[in-house]
Amino acid sequence: MPSTPLPVKRGSCLCGGVRYEITGPLSSVTVCHCSQCRKTSGHVVAATQALAADIQLLEASTLTWYRSSDTAERAFCNRCGGNLFWRETGATVRVMEVMAGTLDAPTGLSIDRHIFVADKSDYYDILDGAPQAPRGVDGADSDG
Repeated sequence: MPSTPLPVKRGSCLCGGVRYEITGPLSSVTVCHCSQCRKTSGHVVAATQALAADIQLLEASTLTWYRSSDTAERAFCNRCGGNLFWRETGATVRVMEVMAGTLDAPTGLSIDRHIFVADKSDYYDILDGAPQAPRGVDGADSDG
């Protein structure tokens, strides 16, 4: 029996200078509380993950990549400032993080964990009941 194709997910920045679609599966949402995510977003980053090959840019005239560490870079719109993507640097980028708030609703996603909670700011509490890791995924210290 043939499989049913996944619905295409679409998203964009605030001004529409960057628009994209994702044709493959998305992971659950991970919320990152590291200092770099707080500084780039103004709070926390909630991201889902997709295969880079499944992400097609429909409009990218204002897309800018910023090398935020030795191992990672972040993409944002240089007109409205919207954070869009995060990826590890290297020879082959296989997976990219997509900022969940840039996806058009309904997303069908839910938060499955919080990472770098040891770095979270003091003005909020995490009350959703999702698992919390003091560092990164699998205890990694790099927040890129």
